[in-house]
Amino acid sequence: MSARTPKAYKKEYISVDFLYDQMARSVGIDVDLVNDVPLEDRKISENTLHRPGMALAGYVDLFTFQRVQVIGNTENQYLDHLDPVARKKAFANVTQFAVPCIFLTENNVLEPELLALATEAGIPVFTTPLPSTDFMTLARDFLNDQFAPQMSVHASMVDVYGVGLLLMGKAGIGKSEVALDLVERGHRLVADDVVIVTKKDDQVLMGAGTELVQHFMEIRGLGLVDIRSMFGIRAIRFQKRVEVVVNMQLWDPDVEYTRLGMVDENHTLMGVDLPSVKLPITPGKNVTVLCEVIALNHLLRNYGYDPADVFAKRLEQRIRAKGHEPPQRGIEYFEHDYE
Repeated sequence: MSARTPKAYKKEYISVDFLYDQMARSVGIDVDLVNDVPLEDRKISENTLHRPGMALAGYVDLFTFQRVQVIGNTENQYLDHLDPVARKKAFANVTQFAVPCIFLTENNVLEPELLALATEAGIPVFTTPLPSTDFMTLARDFLNDQFAPQMSVHASMVDVYGVGLLLMGKAGIGKSEVALDLVERGHRLVADDVVIVTKKDDQVLMGAGTELVQHFMEIRGLGLVDIRSMFGIRAIRFQKRVEVVVNMQLWDPDVEYTRLGMVDENHTLMGVDLPSVKLPITPGKNVTVLCEVIALNHLLRNYGYDPADVFAKRLEQRIRAKGHEPPQRGIEYFEHDYE
């Protein structure tokens, strides 16, 4: 019976309270709340920001009010040039809608009567010293990450020589044991058993552990192992790009396995084709060392060197030059070096 194929999912929304907390904690943006309104009930459902210049001018037919609104120097100067009555009317064009929140960039401030309109409508107003362009770049990146497609994959993930290896295979085949051996050899664990894969870009997948498990490992017959406490902070990573899939399989004599080319197959995950290695498991095989070689071979390929291609060209040259001759040793003279 085949395993159920995991499906990708996306967040439906995040709260303004969560956005406010993460702006300072994760993104590093200095943000202050300037009015007293509850944040938990305000929902953000889109990853796009909006500058409400046209809405302030009175055109609201295409006003995307459901997005985070950013008011910068241009919008503030427009409001400042209006008389008090027109200014209040212009700002009411925005606050009449269920806007999630408003950010004032470059330490801009609202007139008290305008801030009162936002407070009355329950719209949180924040201020930040960042220019509009810088703020929108950082905020958009955070929102893109929050609403990016995600998938839960039954696998282990290890950073091996800077290459993110996703170890996949049937339950009990030894994924956790291989990951533990790699950690003991100085590599870094990203996640064990369950890897949350996030599609950050068209061809970029990022892997991370779950909030519950983090860097704990379950080793059959041994129990739970806390990798961070046992091996130290150098033995873990909280995130890593997924670059190569290592498909661990029990040896099947009827299956044709790659002999010359290290990677000649792809594994499609969330629409992204990843290099895949079909690794047969047999007694006595050092799978950990093979995983290291897979990672190093991936690095060589990225730098334009393919061992299989180099060997094939060398073999072709030898056949053309000398035909079928006995194999010759690799050097012509030992130079009295008998070690």
